[in-house]
Amino acid sequence: MPDPFRYNARLREMLNPFSPKTNLPDEHEPGPFGPYHLIELINTGGMADLWQATNPEGQTVAIRKLLPQLRRDGTAKKRFNTGCEILAHIHEHDYIVHYFEHGKIKGIPFMAMEYLEGANLKEWIANPTEELSQYIGNIVIDIGEALEHVHDCGYMHLDFKPENVLVSPNWNVRLIDFDLAQPRRRNPFKLAKSPGTPAYMSPEQLQREPVDHRADIFAYGVSIYEILTGQKPFSGASPAEILKKQLNRNIGFIPPRKLNPDIPIGVEKTLLKSLEPDPIKRHGLLSVMLHDLRTALYM
Repeated sequence: MPDPFRYNARLREMLNPFSPKTNLPDEHEPGPFGPYHLIELINTGGMADLWQATNPEGQTVAIRKLLPQLRRDGTAKKRFNTGCEILAHIHEHDYIVHYFEHGKIKGIPFMAMEYLEGANLKEWIANPTEELSQYIGNIVIDIGEALEHVHDCGYMHLDFKPENVLVSPNWNVRLIDFDLAQPRRRNPFKLAKSPGTPAYMSPEQLQREPVDHRADIFAYGVSIYEILTGQKPFSGASPAEILKKQLNRNIGFIPPRKLNPDIPIGVEKTLLKSLEPDPIKRHGLLSVMLHDLRTALYM
């Protein structure tokens, strides 16, 4: 297994809402947590606090703790545990964050996983470098392989976006955050709720229609577009505005090669197919899309 690696200090400062001068409640104080020792609060996300910690062997790990305000919320607890269980099933892949264990400590749902260094892909897109441009093709394929592995294991991610991809200093990637993941089914099905980030959600998700793995293919296409051009294909102040642009390409949509002429024609063709509003017109399998991307990138 690769050596664990950590968030860089600048990203930690951006994401950590707690100043060193703030008087923190006990919940956010470093110290023992079952067999682990919490060292530093890295981030507070939508469902969990993320801590740098050490395990009983002294190895650096990351600990996710369900937020206090969600611990009496049955839906939130179920979602957190489902995400942990799915990651436990699929984590043995080079481009997916590694899982160690999950359960409860002092009644607090938690998960122990690989401790990651580096910025998320969203930050790299916002602050591109010449070195990043040299690895863009690899990153596009690697994150696609991670998502393909999720599908092959019988799941959909349903929250695929650059923010949920971490990139290490040596340009390795890890797909993270499976809180919204669902098992794949034989036929499209309606989600009980449609949480997620609207800019990356497919039209069928935004319209609360039945979905299948092709919703992930759409999100992967949106992410590739953003990686290659620096902007999202469908922007808007509300889900309704985003949906309107998804369904009508004449409203503000810019073909990616107009924004970045260095994009190979074959990549643009594959990308546009993944962004079709009708899921039937997208690639039926992510493996097919990846084959087309590899052919366009490396022919």
